[in-house]
Amino acid sequence: MDLGLKDRVYVVTGATRGLGNAAARELVADGAKVVVTGRDEKRVADAAGELGPNAFGVAVDNADPQAPARLIEAARERFGGFDGILVSVGGPAPGFVADNTDEQWDAAFESVFLGAVRLARAAAQELEAGGVIGFVLSGSVHEPIPGLTISNGLRPGLAGFAKSIADELGPRGIRVVGLLPARIDTDRVRELDGMSADPQATRTAHESRIPLRRYGRPEEFGRTAAFLLSPAASYLTGIMVPVDGGMRHGF
Repeated sequence: MDLGLKDRVYVVTGATRGLGNAAARELVADGAKVVVTGRDEKRVADAAGELGPNAFGVAVDNADPQAPARLIEAARERFGGFDGILVSVGGPAPGFVADNTDEQWDAAFESVFLGAVRLARAAAQELEAGGVIGFVLSGSVHEPIPGLTISNGLRPGLAGFAKSIADELGPRGIRVVGLLPARIDTDRVRELDGMSADPQATRTAHESRIPLRRYGRPEEFGRTAAFLLSPAASYLTGIMVPVDGGMRHGF
């Protein structure tokens, strides 16, 4: 199936590793050109180099108010266009309500929530009909995840924001979509599993709750993201797509 991604230009934040990197890889593999971002300059350069000539790296922090303008300008200058953005950011600090400090809440709000709002707002101003704004969120949008209190507090609000702007931008032909990953086999998930007393038992317990009985592979998430960002998904907007092997049992 031709997704219609050839020569389309996307910004993918948080793309030096994990889910953002997986999405960037699949976009490039299907012919898109991608500006990839991350906070560490070397990691950004390495990630862009691995993706090849159709990728360009920019070291920025999602929390930086100047990041949206810089990234959109980079897309236009390097590749001559701007067709969409996928906002991905590393998960906030784990912990229960008594564990997380005000400083951790503030940092997560700036990067996970307000940074995403700024990126989406800037993209909405620049995109034309056929453009798309995507958010990498979490299964916690529907069901809180024990030990991830900050994420549980911020991700549902961002999903509500995404739905709101989907309604606002729809008449202009701009789509807004969200992805809700659960147990995808990334460094972040392995780190979280490793915090338990018995990591293998923790993984086994999670897999027993997944109808497909395994963690997802990053490339499976990446292919889903690439489809949702592509012209092939041109009638899909305002939706939150679980990428979870069937863990969510509601409709």
